[in-house]
Amino acid sequence: MADNILQETSVKNMVYLVRCCIHNTVPDRKKTEEMDLTALYTVAKKHMLTAIVCTALEQAGIKDKRFIQAKAKAIRKEILLEQDKALLTACLEREKIWYMPLKGTVMKNFYPSLGMRQMSDVDILFDSSYRSKLITIMEELGFTGTDLGRGNHDIYHKEPVSNFEMHTLLFAKTSQNNFYDYYRDVKERLVKDKDNGYGYHFSPEDFYIYLIAHEYKHYYISGTGLRSVLDIYVFRQRFGDTLDEEYITRETEKLHIADFERSNKELALYLFGEGKLSHKDTEEMLFYLMSSGVHGTLSQNITNGVNRNGGGKKGKFFFLAERVFMPLEKVKLYYPFFYRHKILLPCLFFYRIGRLFTVSRKKAWKTLRILKEMKTD
Repeated sequence: MADNILQETSVKNMVYLVRCCIHNTVPDRKKTEEMDLTALYTVAKKHMLTAIVCTALEQAGIKDKRFIQAKAKAIRKEILLEQDKALLTACLEREKIWYMPLKGTVMKNFYPSLGMRQMSDVDILFDSSYRSKLITIMEELGFTGTDLGRGNHDIYHKEPVSNFEMHTLLFAKTSQNNFYDYYRDVKERLVKDKDNGYGYHFSPEDFYIYLIAHEYKHYYISGTGLRSVLDIYVFRQRFGDTLDEEYITRETEKLHIADFERSNKELALYLFGEGKLSHKDTEEMLFYLMSSGVHGTLSQNITNGVNRNGGGKKGKFFFLAERVFMPLEKVKLYYPFFYRHKILLPCLFFYRIGRLFTVSRKKAWKTLRILKEMKTD
């Protein structure tokens, strides 16, 4: 009970400091001095908000080594990511490959200062017909690829901190089907950049809709944290009354996320503005986000998976069955070699079983433990 109270207090302190920072208001010195900085740091790190919280603390005259280091790392990482992004886009321009930066690498530009919107990686959508060519480009730039050709994006890493996700599709076919169908021919929705030859961007409304859709995907699968809600607030503060709300409502209804968007917007105004909570499901959403953290949790992933399969013992059974007997659609996405050579599909089964006892052993045992401890009706 005491731990829950401490965590809830720390979340409230974090939200207060973030609100002060984005509104350029100096936090109350007495209030900040009474905060448990260790608990605050733990919560801020969980939600990837340490840099912005550090800025607010510094404005109040509070200096903490952990926060200061986190902020310095965030600034350094953003600078390095931007440098590598500039090198990559120059190569894409040279090779005449169209591209569009996504998510955080765009969203960070709407925050008050450098490093304030912390980033895990750079996401870029590009012409999928050049997927093989991109491997050569990334290697020339010093990147190493992992799991290339699997899923709807390829992952590249370059020391010390550059992680790039290069997307061929915004949503895989195994995502909510309406997401895949809606964004399958996304280039038709894009706006050409004025200052380059092959770069594109979303309109503000379409960027916002994609932001909501991407958040919903994580929310639906493993959970997501309060940074996502902050993104919504910052974006709406930036574009305000210029947004075509009728278009946003119409398109989110097509994606079946209109209620999610409404709750998200209400929650953003409640936490970081002057809004109030008027719906019970928005309150439930707040507690879910508080417990999830920026990348969600394995426990939440399993709980959501069991519930999607009907809950209870039946849900557990089908959840496990999905992981042991992978549907052909997922095989096509994650194991394209076996999909092309279907005669070898029995080998894939044993390959995946083998991984459970080697590289995925810890996660597998943790999953089984969570399932065992999960209450059933």
